[in-house]
Amino acid sequence: MLKAFSQVLTILLVLGISWQMGHCGVISSLDDNTEHDHRMHPTFNFKPVDRLYKRAMPMLKFDSSKPEEKYLEFWNDVGQDILSQQLASKSLLNTNMAKNVIMFLGDGMSIPTITAGRVYLGGEEKQFTFEKFPYIGLSKTYCANSQVADSACTATAYLGGVKANYATVGVTAAIELNDCRAQNITEHHVHSIAAWAQAQGMATGLITTTTVTHASPAGVYAHAANRNWENDAEILKTNNDPTECQDIATQLIYNEVGRKLNVILGGGRENFLPTSQQGKRLDGRNLIKEWQDSHGPKAAYVETKEQLRNLPKDTERVMGLFANNHIPYHLDADRSVIPSLKEMVEQALEILEKQSNGKGYFLFVEGGRIDHAHHDTLALKALDETAEFDKAIKFARQQTSQDDTLIVVTSDHSHTMSVAGYSSRKNDIFGINNGQLALDQLPYATLSYANGPGYENNVFKAGAGLKRKNLKEINMKHKDYKFPTTVPLESETHGGDDVAVFASGPFAHLFTGAYEQNFIPHAMAYASCLGSKRTACHDGLHRQRQ
Repeated sequence: MLKAFSQVLTILLVLGISWQMGHCGVISSLDDNTEHDHRMHPTFNFKPVDRLYKRAMPMLKFDSSKPEEKYLEFWNDVGQDILSQQLASKSLLNTNMAKNVIMFLGDGMSIPTITAGRVYLGGEEKQFTFEKFPYIGLSKTYCANSQVADSACTATAYLGGVKANYATVGVTAAIELNDCRAQNITEHHVHSIAAWAQAQGMATGLITTTTVTHASPAGVYAHAANRNWENDAEILKTNNDPTECQDIATQLIYNEVGRKLNVILGGGRENFLPTSQQGKRLDGRNLIKEWQDSHGPKAAYVETKEQLRNLPKDTERVMGLFANNHIPYHLDADRSVIPSLKEMVEQALEILEKQSNGKGYFLFVEGGRIDHAHHDTLALKALDETAEFDKAIKFARQQTSQDDTLIVVTSDHSHTMSVAGYSSRKNDIFGINNGQLALDQLPYATLSYANGPGYENNVFKAGAGLKRKNLKEINMKHKDYKFPTTVPLESETHGGDDVAVFASGPFAHLFTGAYEQNFIPHAMAYASCLGSKRTACHDGLHRQRQ
């Protein structure tokens, strides 16, 4: 009885806490550089961890978010509205041929990221644009040789239809990590849906907030035994010869798929420039100039938002590299110079529509820095990048017709961030759980990670051991605050759980259920009559593009 009374008093004390945040020494975000990026994606196997046991539910009493939520009519109306929407969106299957295909990839956009992102948008009941798509499925993300995936093997799956080894991209699992010579064996090359689209005369493009040679966009055009081989210097670091196996930047400029891309927008100038021009290339080549020379006057190279907006009307191809490395986080970027993901999509769709010559287009769009923010346990930036990602999706869906444009939104892998505790509705998603104290009588964060660099930022030495810092004295809403972790690691790891797939447009119903990640391009190709495998055209539903 006394124990129960003590628990109730503890809860009351927690509910009466003033949540005014104090000041703290926030660890500034690390500079974007290649070495840091490599630490985010280590090439080793991960060890299993012990189980954690669920504790008893605390005794809580919260007020409803809205007064009307207390009444059954409110929730019955909500349920009926959803029922009407489901019946309207699923009563007739859209089996038109997908003239256009747009794939949006939220790198590291786990289901908890989506859940927490809704609260960031304004409340638990909010929805991202892509969540309103009529069809949703689950994708299994493991690599051919690892339970927890990276962005390279997954890109090979969701773009090429084949599962690959960890940290390899555009090659089959027959290719081991760092096998330079094997990278050149064409029978082990995996060709992406962009290649299938180009074979049908479609316009193609890629957009990313990372370097355009990063693992995800590389899946569009490259074949590499190591995702980190973005320039020749990186190949040399692994004791391999860049004259024997091409780096990814060179492949983008000269390989068939990369050479034919109408749109290339993202970051990563340093991978195309020699060291004498603030680049990283040791071969002395300026691949940007080589790209311009090979495509002539109707190919535009741009580096700023203004240049992108003012492209000549007769532009047939555009390469935009808006940062030396990755594009800065939305919360850090100079918006007068750096275009948003939505603004890049705007320009890309205009060019692709013109250059498609009526045959349609394929566009790959990556919100790549969701992943980077999670690796540094920068939860606020991860959710903000997710919100920016959604703005681009909303624009694309509004600008295209569901009758002829298939849009697929998914993630490559998850992360270890969780949304935990028993907070009340509308509690600050970046703040303290307001439902209970931990056993050390200190509050804990609603958002936390299983591992990562936020560990030491949230504890201090107390005698021979460690003690958690009092989160009431920390400004958790600072954009560079590293959220707490259970295990100290230099970089937080990916998670192995399934990720969601959202689809709208022709044959979007194919994306329901739980399936292997490599199924995704097969379904997109079926809807758009691409590739040599089974398609809607092979099944007699449509004619092939003429």
